[in-house]
Amino acid sequence: MSDPVTCPICTMPEPLTTADGFECATCGHEWLGELSDGLDDVRDANGNLLATGDDVIVIKELKLDGKSGGVKSGTKVKGIRLVPGDHPIDGKINGRGILIKAEFVRKA
Repeated sequence: MSDPVTCPICTMPEPLTTADGFECATCGHEWLGELSDGLDDVRDANGNLLATGDDVIVIKELKLDGKSGGVKSGTKVKGIRLVPGDHPIDGKINGRGILIKAEFVRKA
């Protein structure tokens, strides 16, 4: 997904936000930038755009915590939530919260 914002001069993470961009607290460099929630377009395995609240179906059997008996192919996940990170889909299956990569689901 997207990388955390860092100063282009000294590469320090988490700069201060200003009205029109960012300012580095370490070196004082100011630059323009768009404030983002960290979410890019999240698309399923078929290329359909996903949104928070959508229902998805798992298309590949997934292991949970390296144990057998994870999530079976064809399992429906209702009311997903999109989150920033490597696994952008947050959902619940059998009362257990899991994070899933978008390439392993299709829109229901």
